[in-house]
Amino acid sequence: MIDLLKEYTLLLASKSPRRQQLISKLGFDVEVISIDADEVIDGDVLSSDIPALLAKRKSLAYPLTIDNNQILVTADTLVVLDGKVLGKPLSRQDAYSILSSLSGKRHQVHTGVCLRTEWGSRVFTESTDVYFKNISDDEINYYLDNYEYMDKAGSYGIQEWIGMVAVERIEGDFYNVMGLPVARIYKEIVDFIKYK
Repeated sequence: MIDLLKEYTLLLASKSPRRQQLISKLGFDVEVISIDADEVIDGDVLSSDIPALLAKRKSLAYPLTIDNNQILVTADTLVVLDGKVLGKPLSRQDAYSILSSLSGKRHQVHTGVCLRTEWGSRVFTESTDVYFKNISDDEINYYLDNYEYMDKAGSYGIQEWIGMVAVERIEGDFYNVMGLPVARIYKEIVDFIKYK
């Protein structure tokens, strides 16, 4: 099966260096592409359903034909605390406020993924619970002073310093919190190709 997978190129629609890094380790050829899609959600939608809707919307916005040996991968990640979506911060103060709200609490990270080929598509969501210990103002400010937080949902990267000192435990896929549930993606691609 590994040899068969190497016949495919993944078209990854993501500007995230973390997603690019993670998916490249699966052993596929990866081509990074750009897709512009409307990310506004109208109406009553459960926060846990939003990432899959956006991943599918991004996939359908791809303007080119997908070749027989290509798999388009689109994804969207949301951080949710007490039912409220915490997006990417708008400023340092916003990032400080978001991290303060996560202190001492459990939040969810939902990543929606759409895989699309010339013969079909699959859409799924992977969810992980993340438990933060109480973090001090000094710890939050240290993180904001020394790490990039503006491009991250929830204002943090679990693989960075704050993940090492603030995360007490997680329930679910660690890589999902980084932005891409690679184990699930690998399994879904294998099944996709096996049963096409």
